[in-house]
Amino acid sequence: MMEIIHASEAKTQLLRILDDVEKGKTVVITRHGKRIARISPEPEVDRERAMRAFASIRALRALNSPVTVEELLSARDEGRR
Repeated sequence: MMEIIHASEAKTQLLRILDDVEKGKTVVITRHGKRIARISPEPEVDRERAMRAFASIRALRALNSPVTVEELLSARDEGRR
C-alpha cells in the first residue's frame, strides 16, 4: 500500500505519516509533481508483521480439519458447469 503526498502537506502531517508507515504503509513525498522521497517501514518491522501473520494462519489451520484433494477439486470446479 502506498500513499503519495505533497511536501507542504507532509510537513504538517508528519506524525500521521509516521503512524501510517509504522502500520506498514509506504509514503512517497512529491514537490511540484516530482517524487523526491519515499518513507517506508524498516525491514525488521515488516518481518515481525509477517511472522505474526504466519502465526495467525497456523492457529487457524489448527482449528480446522485438513482439506482432502476431492474437496479442493470440488471447490475448484464449483460453478463451472
